[in-house]
Amino acid sequence: MNTNSNVYTVVYTTIIVVIAAAILAIAAMALKPKQDANIKAETISQMLTAAGFSSKEDLAKLGNDQILKMYSDNIKTAFLIDAQGNKTGELETAVNDIELQDNLKVENKNIAAGDPSLPVYVFVKDGAEINVIPVYGAGLWGPIWGYIAFDADCAKIVGAYFDHESETPGLGAKIKDEAWFREQFQGKSVNYGNPERSFRIVKGGAPKDDNAAVDAITGATMTCNGLDAALNTWFRAYMPFLQKKAGAAATEVDDCCGGDCCSGDGECSDCNHEHNHNHQEG
Repeated sequence: MNTNSNVYTVVYTTIIVVIAAAILAIAAMALKPKQDANIKAETISQMLTAAGFSSKEDLAKLGNDQILKMYSDNIKTAFLIDAQGNKTGELETAVNDIELQDNLKVENKNIAAGDPSLPVYVFVKDGAEINVIPVYGAGLWGPIWGYIAFDADCAKIVGAYFDHESETPGLGAKIKDEAWFREQFQGKSVNYGNPERSFRIVKGGAPKDDNAAVDAITGATMTCNGLDAALNTWFRAYMPFLQKKAGAAATEVDDCCGGDCCSGDGECSDCNHEHNHNHQEG
């Protein structure tokens, strides 16, 4: 073959491209298990941070195996629910077979279509249950997401963690980088009386008496608006489940001999029997 001909050039170039593509495909296949393991460990570390088991910085120093073990050791159950808050399936929590519902982009679309399959991760920390759920939405430049941790009866938020794909450093990226922003969520609650607008991120500062609102980040209006929308979208989708949890806890307290004799330790002082229930002060 004439090496100076156009035919030779085309054939040679095609062969090189095919070989390069094959090498890249083989490399991608070989690296995929490692990439999947890294994604799983990163997702779990975000949940563990929201639930208060460790800081994200400390978790980042651990290997994937240690993160998976911490998850498996501390989770009680993980399951899926539908739009009515009913359980539809279990997620495996054994350390070698951990299952996550981590394609939040797809579930965000399913929420809009009215047919979500939403994950709930129930951890046990210091003897108390912590319910962790995800949120997902659009920031200024790309996707934003996070995990919100509630107490046992979903009456109070105990922690949060947020991440993003490409928000502006020093501005929108502060949803991940600034601990003060995440810490605002601790002790807050969802406004069950307003399912359509159950939580707010307020530009200029949240009212002191509003327990379902936090301060926005100065200079990051679009990112905060996106996170606000994401929280309300996902809280609305989880609302039937959250309300059932909160309603069940309230019923258990009220059922303790009418509530007046409940001592708070599961025993009624004026009755000759004990009740296992969650007691709330105030």
